[in-house]
Amino acid sequence: MADPAMSVTPYWELTFDADGDPDPGRRDRLLAEVVDRGVRDLVVLSHGWNSDRSAATRLCSHFFAPFPELAPAARLGYVGVVWPSMRFSDEPIPDFPRAVAAELPPRPVLDKDTRHALLETFPGRATVIDRLARLLDQQPREDAELEEFGRLVRMLAEVVPPGPQALFAADTLAEGVPQDEPEIFAGPAAEVCEEFAQALTHLESPGGAQEFTIPNPWDGAHELLRQGTYYAMKRRAGTVGERGLGRVVGQLAQAAPGVRVHLVGHSFGARLVSFALRGLPPGVRTVKSVTLLQGAFSHYAFAARLPHDARAGGVLQGQHNRVDGPLVCCYSRHDSALGTLYPLASRMAGDARGVAAFDIGRTLGAKWGAMGHDGVQAVPGTASLELAEAATRLPVKGCVNVDAAAVVRRGGPPAGAHSDICHRELAGLVLAAGRIH
Repeated sequence: MADPAMSVTPYWELTFDADGDPDPGRRDRLLAEVVDRGVRDLVVLSHGWNSDRSAATRLCSHFFAPFPELAPAARLGYVGVVWPSMRFSDEPIPDFPRAVAAELPPRPVLDKDTRHALLETFPGRATVIDRLARLLDQQPREDAELEEFGRLVRMLAEVVPPGPQALFAADTLAEGVPQDEPEIFAGPAAEVCEEFAQALTHLESPGGAQEFTIPNPWDGAHELLRQGTYYAMKRRAGTVGERGLGRVVGQLAQAAPGVRVHLVGHSFGARLVSFALRGLPPGVRTVKSVTLLQGAFSHYAFAARLPHDARAGGVLQGQHNRVDGPLVCCYSRHDSALGTLYPLASRMAGDARGVAAFDIGRTLGAKWGAMGHDGVQAVPGTASLELAEAATRLPVKGCVNVDAAAVVRRGGPPAGAHSDICHRELAGLVLAAGRIH
């Protein structure tokens, strides 16, 4: 019998902790039941940032809902990957109930939902979170308090030194050395906060409104905290993907060698399923397609060489060849989380030149862009398609960029359309990528 909270059946949930260790009971149930249920194609969806497990389950239910009607004859099974991430409650998801933060006054504070999410995501950091909340509430005028705020954000995110964990956070490498560690936390926090504040002011005034306003640096401080938590989630997504999901897919290949696996990820979930390719045991060809929805990681992650640095390449270079089918990357120009804030934060990691907010997209995008903003870059042979034509023209292998802006378009600042992924057209794209009929 179908779970009343889920739109499809059979459905399994795989839950992982921050170190990538799965819940053994849920993993073993999947391995034992997938053959008995007659599954031929298993669609595995990983959420990006979410507040809790219930939000992840709702996302899976919404996204999977069109599949049975679109492929009525297919023997489909569904998996939701649940891992410890978080979403600020001022980032509404289209078609989902509005969070309490929607009714908050327009000033940078830590509402109770976001504070609770931070406490759940960063256990043992209650003192740090309380101090961050007080600073955001009081908004002192002195730069010293902004500097303290930056130090606390760094402490919360546990910025890691070079080593194995650094590889899970980096998207590009030069001679084995991570190239995009977040040095934004090492510079003057007041300057970083002011730059983020300018970017947010621009996002809230699309089209370049002429009204003169002085950005509030504490708006930028709130965004710095958001970016700090996202950095921690970025590192965690790599860990869970490679050490967790990749290994489970390998175990599934042994237990059910005839089952075809299709990996789908949203935001940092796209990064998670991409790192799962790196965690596959040698020789496993079970993964028949990968679909990345608004991927929140570097568009150079799969590149062997970077256009601006011939010594460097993507941390996942060549991993798309582990897919026995296409790797499809959906992107949208309406995703302001990836089109503006992501490249700004990435640029701050290694380039001290200031850039005006209205120049961020066109100036920074080429070097510091994200998958979900302009697709896979610097991988020879990558195809480019519009969403309307993708279902009938997808190549059988290799990287494919699909402009999904026709449907991924709803959402206000600061994230824009980043979470607007529950569409029949995108479900159809997953089926097309996997040759599921």
